[in-house]
Amino acid sequence: MTDAESAADGGTERGGLYDRLVRSQSERNVLAGVAGATAILLLATALGVVRLPFLLSLLSLAGMYVLLTLGLNVQWGYAGLINFSVAAFWGIGAYSAALLSAPTSPLGLGLHPVVGFLAAIVVSAIVAVLIGIPTLRLREDYLAIASLGLAEVVRRIILNEEQWTAGSSGISGIPRLLESLPLTQNATNVGVVVVLIGLVYVFLRRVHRSPWGRVLRTIRSDEDLAKALGKNTYAFKMQAFVLGSVIMAIAGAFYVHVNLYIDPSDLVPLTTFYIWVAVILGGTGSNRGAVLGAATVIAIREGTRFLNDVQAFTALGLDLAPLRLLLVGLLIILVVRLRPEGLLPPRDELIWPGARRGEGEE
Repeated sequence: MTDAESAADGGTERGGLYDRLVRSQSERNVLAGVAGATAILLLATALGVVRLPFLLSLLSLAGMYVLLTLGLNVQWGYAGLINFSVAAFWGIGAYSAALLSAPTSPLGLGLHPVVGFLAAIVVSAIVAVLIGIPTLRLREDYLAIASLGLAEVVRRIILNEEQWTAGSSGISGIPRLLESLPLTQNATNVGVVVVLIGLVYVFLRRVHRSPWGRVLRTIRSDEDLAKALGKNTYAFKMQAFVLGSVIMAIAGAFYVHVNLYIDPSDLVPLTTFYIWVAVILGGTGSNRGAVLGAATVIAIREGTRFLNDVQAFTALGLDLAPLRLLLVGLLIILVVRLRPEGLLPPRDELIWPGARRGEGEE
């Protein structure tokens, strides 16, 4: 090797090391900010500024959004599938659980909530397959169009088929989860959603690093290359689409057993927008980023509800609470401008731990 080649290799290595150090420092800054925000929230709760029941209910809502974001991350972050029907699959899961478990639903079955969860998984998987069959063989924009239509079709069916879904009246009397636990209901809900997030996160982390996950990343970056390597890209995209849809449905099933009521107005397209923001904010393809992005979006949405209670704003006659969506939009602009890869990009979590030591995979 010549001196010039050695210098070039050394420069490349130093450049790569510098990039890694910058990324590590940037991620440490992000995590430090998260730790600071958490400490402030805990202090506010201890001082009584934020009431504990409200904090627990906020954590339950954030947990539901984390599940939705993880589901979309599988579809878009892993496989590059553009799904604009997040609210639809969330609604399928929610209504499947509510119709089977609520004694006051049109079906009147009153089954155990676990049955509703299983029904949400099965029904969402079937719908995802039916949507994926005609669209996943085509370009990504066809899936985007089909998913937009699906979101409105699901909402209209739920709204108009009153004999099956109770229509605009909604479904009430939905049973709670795990009522027999010796805890407050809000604490129980937080415990349930933490367990759900933990199971989903560990599963996705494992499959993301597996050969299945590597094939999906290849499909996302260059589908023709994956086909040339002999991979059935249609089957892999179908699996990712169904898996993500099932996770979204689980989030919906959890929601109805927390809220105890649901109607078609809950299936608003704005939910899909928030979840896309969360995925982009955290870092496309990053499971850690999905968790952070969802928590950030919920913090902005719910934390800004009380801006009108600030006396300084009230004295000026400003009505700032309706500007929450504007704040989310500004957040998107800042992230795209300053950190286009997201707050916690997926670089390290795509690497198998043993690979850093030169070991083979398990």
